[in-house]
Amino acid sequence: MTYLDMEIPSRSTHLWRYTPWKRIHPSKVETIPVSESVHVEIQGDCKYEESIRKVENSSEISRVFISECHDAMTDIEIEGRGQTIHVNLLASEETNIGHLNFNCKGEATILIHLSGKGNWTGLHITGTIDKNSIIGYGFVNELDSNSKLLRCEDWNVHRDSSLEYGELSIGGFRNKTDIRTNLTENNSSLNQAVAVYGMDARHDDHHMEINHLVKYTDSSLIMNAACGDRSHSIGTGQLLISDDANHSNAAQVFHNLLLSEKARADAIPELEVLSDEVKAAHGAASAPIDKEQMHYLQSRGLSNEQSEALIVEGFLVNTFSSLKNKAVSEELKTRLKIHLECEIMR
Repeated sequence: MTYLDMEIPSRSTHLWRYTPWKRIHPSKVETIPVSESVHVEIQGDCKYEESIRKVENSSEISRVFISECHDAMTDIEIEGRGQTIHVNLLASEETNIGHLNFNCKGEATILIHLSGKGNWTGLHITGTIDKNSIIGYGFVNELDSNSKLLRCEDWNVHRDSSLEYGELSIGGFRNKTDIRTNLTENNSSLNQAVAVYGMDARHDDHHMEINHLVKYTDSSLIMNAACGDRSHSIGTGQLLISDDANHSNAAQVFHNLLLSEKARADAIPELEVLSDEVKAAHGAASAPIDKEQMHYLQSRGLSNEQSEALIVEGFLVNTFSSLKNKAVSEELKTRLKIHLECEIMR
């Protein structure tokens, strides 16, 4: 089905409840705009080539839309020997489209940094983690504060393999992210940690699906969001344990820190468990900034802005404490610290 043949989803549709399609579309919803490719720069030991993406039979509107805007794709093949791959994405045009496809074997780390002043960016990332592989993955969204971002990710993790997924979202004015991970074979696992920092009127909507399709699979999801000014963060975690996925272990937790009275944060963990012999847990909590912590820091000579930044840093850095991949966690922590220092100096 093509984009123009699809029905525009209403706000009653679960995926588009908090970010209507018309608000994330780059122009009028009945049009497919002229788009330029996101500039891709890759550093590290891997093979990559530009190709044409295959047309897939998808019924999900954002994936179909991105594919029809531009059919260019970057194929990246990683034979892991412990190396780190840096992928820098620059969105500098009015409307930007990028598609990265990863085929991963062995042990490796992937660090992606998205930046640029483009008005609108559509990004689709697909990946396959081959059997007996350990992949660390870090994604930093540092787009200009006036940019819109529509991002989709689709990952398949195979037998005896793990994906450690870390993300720091600090860029863009309006962001819609849809991340879906399939644990397709026995002893596959996902450890996912997402940190969001909202300021001004920033809107950040994360939808994350984790599908346990077979027995003996494990997943963990933690999302921490710090929201200041009039920003709004939404985190939705859809967890499915299929009827043939006994002995699976899954958990998801959402924490929100509200820095102002006008800030908003929604946390929606969802579980669909169709097997009996499983462990599945979820939780969510929201709270304002601790006045006693602020008083303690200010009494030691820190300004209000410095005190708040220090509390936010500690709260968001804790998101990545579960990641065993040090390259991913250190990259995300460093990017966060630099961003907060720039905010204080602004």
